[in-house]
Amino acid sequence: MTHFLPVILAGGSGERFWPLSRRHRPKQFLTLDESGRSLLQATSDRLAQISGTVENVMVVTGNDYRGQVLEQLPDMPLENLVVEPLARDTAPAVLYAALRIARDQPDSDAIMGVFPADHRITDPEAFERVVRRAIEVAETTGKLVTIGITPAFPATGYGYIQQGPELLGGELPTYAVNRFTEKPDEQTARGFLEQGGFSWNSGMFIWKVQAILQAFEQHQPELYQALAGAFARPGNNSAAVREVFPTLTKISIDYAILEKSDQVAVIPAEFGWDDLGDWNALERLLKGDGENVSVGRHVGLDTGGAILYTTNGDDLIATIGLEDVVVVRADEVTLVVRKDRTQDIKKVVQQLKAHPELERFA
Repeated sequence: MTHFLPVILAGGSGERFWPLSRRHRPKQFLTLDESGRSLLQATSDRLAQISGTVENVMVVTGNDYRGQVLEQLPDMPLENLVVEPLARDTAPAVLYAALRIARDQPDSDAIMGVFPADHRITDPEAFERVVRRAIEVAETTGKLVTIGITPAFPATGYGYIQQGPELLGGELPTYAVNRFTEKPDEQTARGFLEQGGFSWNSGMFIWKVQAILQAFEQHQPELYQALAGAFARPGNNSAAVREVFPTLTKISIDYAILEKSDQVAVIPAEFGWDDLGDWNALERLLKGDGENVSVGRHVGLDTGGAILYTTNGDDLIATIGLEDVVVVRADEVTLVVRKDRTQDIKKVVQQLKAHPELERFA
């Protein structure tokens, strides 16, 4: 098979899963199911299976999380860890990894994959088929391939990709991309599902290393020249990267490249995907026959549609007369929020960070 190098983006703060996900241990390092593997470890396991070995898996993260990545992925070669001097969103992270691959394997026509560290996939076999198809498409067409998720409901927390003309047929057809739409309101999302031809944007991408470098050079020339220039300096590339990284534009790969390029393709697929974006995901993950979803001890009176979580097995959560709420007890922090307001948890975390006396709770 083509030399496939999956890159895991593991620098996120996971603020919408606060207070379980905290600054010192964000969501990607947590175990949320019965597997005993963290989200990062499960992602690495899937990608090592596809690429043939964990030695092909790269991880991009921040300096604060370097130790946790190495602790959780002890078999990954140290040189496969790409440490960002400063978080500048996904576009600089992707470019940094692509330049590293191009530097270390200058004669290779490698295919690079980009995958978030903190997603859940329940059908790894279907996922592998989709990724292998995306590798094939990227290799034969030179396209920037996105993996779309066939929408199951009118989600307002995901971006959407509108399919254009079919480029390649088969069991997993590939389409040109007409446009990307950021998180829509519910009415717009319902319209997308009724119209058809839309996928959720999973944040997973496959492309030739040289194709994505050319796309950066074309669509983000200043960003490309700054970081590529650091790699071109003689001597210690790391020192040059540390010097230039804080000056880079903070921008996502979607805004920087994918929404500008006419070389983007999408493969709509289903493989039990969930981005575990906030506490409502726990209901999708663990919903049984009961009225509520609870992890830990819970006693409820006239309580329905609630999500209840405690990290301490000796703790008890008691609720009376509550509907559609999330209650989380994690260490010294308790969160109570309506299920339709979980997207606002990030705002609370930002408030904590803005107050020195409260920052330790963030």
